[in-house]
Amino acid sequence: MSSADSENINYAKIFGFNSVAAAAVFAALYTLLFCFYLFKVIRERRGILIALLAFCLFRIVGFIMRAIASNNTKIGENPGYVVATETFFSIGFFGLLFCAFLLVVARLELCATKPSTSPFIRTLLGFTRSPRVFRLCLLAPMALGIAGLDESVDNPEESLGLELRKASAALFLVLTFFQVVQTGVLIKSEYEDKNSLKYVSPSFGGRHASWIFGGISLLLLIREIFTTATINTFSRANNEHYWYPLVAVPEILCVILYMIPGVVPPKVRAKLDSSDVEESLPMGSK
Repeated sequence: MSSADSENINYAKIFGFNSVAAAAVFAALYTLLFCFYLFKVIRERRGILIALLAFCLFRIVGFIMRAIASNNTKIGENPGYVVATETFFSIGFFGLLFCAFLLVVARLELCATKPSTSPFIRTLLGFTRSPRVFRLCLLAPMALGIAGLDESVDNPEESLGLELRKASAALFLVLTFFQVVQTGVLIKSEYEDKNSLKYVSPSFGGRHASWIFGGISLLLLIREIFTTATINTFSRANNEHYWYPLVAVPEILCVILYMIPGVVPPKVRAKLDSSDVEESLPMGSK
């Protein structure tokens, strides 16, 4: 598409950037969350806390850029700016899902009682319980999603970009569903033997961590179901009446749930800060 033609197209509107107020509110909320996690990181440098801090930063930048594009037609007509804004939203979901994965795996390792599941599920969980394996599985849809965004600027519903975004959404949905299953196994294991944990923090988050992880996993699943269900209809997928309550709200609720004291108890943190996990925590996708 020529530069003369692109000047007449408001890409921000195509991508659903309309409400300045909503973007500003979320930017302000994430700023508060960023301050909270910055304080936590200064006190104790943990991989998961750094991941959540980075996620908040990406969302602050993304929502500020979204608000600017919504309010400024000239900027909204710049395809590079809009793609950059969407990219900031695309490199966050990776972090939220991976944090949930690490915490559930760590808590499962604290269970003295092996979960009574089918041999297939036990084999699947055993294979995918490695942070490196799960990280590689997450990197693929993240890369596909970012490439799809770039390809979708000119033809959002009829291009290679649509196929790339479909593949990305499908892979993320499968991985999120797997995380829900893994969390369900953890809840079942603790329910069957309430004394199965080798260690549990006396805090509220420590005593009810598995249910909190379940809430986080379900919120992430809601987000991914919406993303996958609307992937063929670009206008609906980016309609702010749906996007905010089904994408933005579940994400920020997840970040808030991670704040509950004891959700990342000290002994689990020590496990998560091994070199293998530390290397696995750069962020990732929408």
